Amino acid sequence: MEKKKISIIALDPRAGQSYGRDVESLFGDVADVSVFSVMDGTAMGVLPHADLFAASTDAFGSPEELARHVPIDSQTMAVEASFRWQELRRLKELPAGSRVLFVNMTETMAREAIAQLEQFGITQVHWIPFYPGAELPPDVHIAVTPDEMRYVPEEIETKIDVGQRACTSGMMIEIALRLGLEHLLETEKFQTYFQSIATSNYSFDQMFARSIRLESQFHILMETLEDGVVGVNEKGEVFACNRHAEEITRTSADLVVGKAASQVFPYIPFSKCLQERERLPAKITRLNGVNVSVEVVPVMRQSACIGAFALLQRFNDVEARQSQLRNQLLHKGYRAKYGFEDVIGESEAIQRTKDVLRRMAVSESPILLIGQTGTGKELFAHAVHRASRRKDGPFVAINVAAFPENLLESELFGYEEGAFTGAKKGGRLGLLEISHQGTLFLDEVEGMSPALQIKLLRVLQEREIMRVGGTTIIPIDVRIVAATNESLEQKVAEGTFRRDLYYRLSTLPVEIPPLSARGNDLFLILAHFQQELGTCFRLSPQVREFLRSYAWPGNIRELRNVVEYFLYTGHDPITMEDLPPTVFHRAGKPISEQTGAPAVPPEPSEVFRFVLEQLYRASEDRQPIGRERLLQLAREAFLPTSQQEIRSVLAQMAEQGLVRISRGRGGSQLTADGRRLYENGHIHSIK
Repeated sequence: MEKKKISIIALDPRAGQSYGRDVESLFGDVADVSVFSVMDGTAMGVLPHADLFAASTDAFGSPEELARHVPIDSQTMAVEASFRWQELRRLKELPAGSRVLFVNMTETMAREAIAQLEQFGITQVHWIPFYPGAELPPDVHIAVTPDEMRYVPEEIETKIDVGQRACTSGMMIEIALRLGLEHLLETEKFQTYFQSIATSNYSFDQMFARSIRLESQFHILMETLEDGVVGVNEKGEVFACNRHAEEITRTSADLVVGKAASQVFPYIPFSKCLQERERLPAKITRLNGVNVSVEVVPVMRQSACIGAFALLQRFNDVEARQSQLRNQLLHKGYRAKYGFEDVIGESEAIQRTKDVLRRMAVSESPILLIGQTGTGKELFAHAVHRASRRKDGPFVAINVAAFPENLLESELFGYEEGAFTGAKKGGRLGLLEISHQGTLFLDEVEGMSPALQIKLLRVLQEREIMRVGGTTIIPIDVRIVAATNESLEQKVAEGTFRRDLYYRLSTLPVEIPPLSARGNDLFLILAHFQQELGTCFRLSPQVREFLRSYAWPGNIRELRNVVEYFLYTGHDPITMEDLPPTVFHRAGKPISEQTGAPAVPPEPSEVFRFVLEQLYRASEDRQPIGRERLLQLAREAFLPTSQQEIRSVLAQMAEQGLVRISRGRGGSQLTADGRRLYENGHIHSIK
């Protein structure tokens, strides 16, 4: 049998290697395990194909960001980590009442680990989260860390390294189920591993212990299913009846197994299914005073029908399961992470914006956030949700421009089984359903196609949806917060954005101020990024003045990039020579002007020449071309680049009047000046 491929993605390379070793120890005989890290850059770009990607929750900021790094239609799941029992026993011996540091890479990771330790009963000490940049509290003499000794203060007397947290038994079971490797679960090495990992989920342990006692995987599956299942053989005799079927039919498996289904379940059309050898669609049957959906499916082996299964569902069970699924999704990352207190700044512009949005948050009307790229529109959307009456519901964010039209529709509205090629069995909930009783944030809403604009307008008007390929109207209760970095009024005038939808979305419009209008907030945010990145450096007076007067076209996102660039210069203080060349270019100040040397026009980069050539070819075909297509063509030409570099090149061309960029999926088009530049022969084709 060909080996499966499992890819582990983590923020820290050491944590990733640890998770990889755990997975390798259990699945190494049947799968090749690869490890990728965000910090060392191996997780950047689109990763190689794998049968399953397991990513730690701190690796990327959102499910949408993870989706940009894995191949389309890949299976993804979360890395779940826990402590080993032997380490918990060590920590249980810590002196009661002690103040103990828990040291990790970030505050979030430290607090998450502390919550887990307290869940496991290590509550006799007072835990204090500690991370790079945190201030060491007084009167602390003990520190505990999961293999992060480099961040433990030297003055701490007692240092306990509990090692990297291990992958949970639940995660290992999910991997086995997703890859069709259930037969491994009862092997000795799996059992040994499961017994070594701490877990506080009693119901899970109880179910798993029961599955181990049952020797048949079939019975494990039957008892795990949430639907009622009754199975008959080719003679119509009952051979299986799970617990849910017993509850629905009010009978006992011991009494019906071995008997003719026509006698004990006359309302289930087993005989018809066995004769016609075709699936019988679900029909409603009144059973014991409850409406029950009954569907019968034949079991075929080659051309012979060897039996059939009936699937029974009570209507109220279906509704309860929908709510349960929404709650599970909420705990898997669909929540608002930031509040207004996380918006850094003391300027009048930002304080006024926060005050206005706080008042708007308590309403139920749609909010439209208007602002340049990188101004923090999504952060404000998080804050609005947390300040609203929906704060306990899900918060779901999606970048509209990042999805093709057909994929965006299925992402927003969900789909029924068989709606299109590749649709998952059983269908899939859309983000609008997942957002029920919560908030849906639509970023770059101007990129939505006219057809989807009509469907979104209906959602806002009627508060109901229909899944792709479905026939059922589903009522929903969702508050929409939209964001744009373009003028929607101009889009309306151009006819690319519906006027009625614009007025629906812009009930409460708010403009987010750019960084250049926020005065000394610049240095407060810079200091925050220094703390976040675990670095400390000073700025020379010349650099401070330069940064204060710089236009910051990329706003806060660009500022973070600059801080990270300063980190790797290794200099303190930062001088004018340490500024990134991109900042000088955008500011219109070549480095040579700072040093006194004559300015020399920079030679166009290889990527610049390549992009110009592709734009010219698209112009000849009278077609726009987007960033994704440019990146694909570059890869086919074996030209090393990235989407960020192509974005920067297009922005540079736009500043020079060589190209006109349309937001969303409109693509980019060469201007007359751009065509002349290419046709003059200064830019040569890349072979």
